[in-house]
Amino acid sequence: MPALVGVTVTGFAGYAALLPTTPLWAVEGGASEAGAGFVNGVLLLFTVLTQLFVPGLLRRYGWAVVMSAGMALMGIPALLHILSDALAPILVLSAIRGVGFGILTVTGSAAVAELIEPTRRGKAIGAYGLAIALPNLIVLPLAPWVAQTWSFTWVFIVAGLPLVGIPFVIALGRVLHTPPAEPDQMEPGAVAPQPADVGEPGVEDAGAEGHASASVEVMSVQTAYVRLLIPTVLLLGVTLSGGALTTFAPQMVDSGAASTAALFGIGATAAISRWGMGGLSDRFGAHRFIWPLTLLTVFGMALCAWSVAIATPSIEVLVVFVVAACLVGISYGGLQNLTLVVAFEVVSRTHFRLASAVWNVGFDLGTGLGSVLVGLLAAGFGFGTALLVAAAVSACTLPFAFIRARPVA
Repeated sequence: MPALVGVTVTGFAGYAALLPTTPLWAVEGGASEAGAGFVNGVLLLFTVLTQLFVPGLLRRYGWAVVMSAGMALMGIPALLHILSDALAPILVLSAIRGVGFGILTVTGSAAVAELIEPTRRGKAIGAYGLAIALPNLIVLPLAPWVAQTWSFTWVFIVAGLPLVGIPFVIALGRVLHTPPAEPDQMEPGAVAPQPADVGEPGVEDAGAEGHASASVEVMSVQTAYVRLLIPTVLLLGVTLSGGALTTFAPQMVDSGAASTAALFGIGATAAISRWGMGGLSDRFGAHRFIWPLTLLTVFGMALCAWSVAIATPSIEVLVVFVVAACLVGISYGGLQNLTLVVAFEVVSRTHFRLASAVWNVGFDLGTGLGSVLVGLLAAGFGFGTALLVAAAVSACTLPFAFIRARPVA
């Protein structure tokens, strides 16, 4: 766990430094709000596309090689941002960083499931979430302020921290091992088991058993995908809202202090909520906390929409914006923990990596959609309307909060 925490802190520090900063860097180079929104959208598109292949890469190359590659693909492009503020190179570098981030996210959450027994998994996920949230708490709100006050170069140097995390990856790789299980048949790149050649003694029986086994495995993976749908949809709803705020907070209000406070508030409340929900889910179960947090997301985003829609906000309105962002932060952190706990509960151990990949797809797809959707809507209708749409999307996920799948022993 200490090595995993080291990997997580350095990796997510690089991610957090650029999440609100690269859109600003693109605007500095002449990009519109819609163009700035595509920066993180491209990052997370390639993150999602990569996540689908990470379980297969782990089986083929092992933890140390795959995770080291992910950290390098995050750190090196971050430093290369220094060379240009034009939108096209920023989008290319964002795509490369997305590949690295996709590797980091899937391997990190899968490692928690591999290292910790089920009775303590909620607390372990809370600790892992705290390691993710601390960079968001410190680096994410300070990065745009440092960029605008001093220099973007300093932020890009901090964003190279994933390179510092590679020694932690090597230490973690010594502990984790690849189980000798057959690949999941529905995963991209998986190789189906081949039947034996006909004509050898006992071959027909062996071939029949092989086909039957493959059929059972396919059904098992299909069931896993269906069971993972509910926590993934719930996660997508809250990360769409959280992604919109963390990407555009510096542009939503004409106050550097308010936007910095809002980003700090989101990071702080998300860290506390994600950590605290771990013990509560171990003790009382995850499902009873999901629907209240989903409602809190809707309320917080509606309040944010009202506050940013005012043309010349007073101090009181700016305070409301910061408080509303903190409310979203509570649900943003809490639902990350709870949906990951549920994802590991509803599948068998053989599908933990699949669960990690699907959960992370939901997380990053939601964050990317929040960036792109809110950016496009804000360019045409303003941030007030854009945030209301995000609140409506979160409200549409509420019925899923009341559906409970039976845990797998």
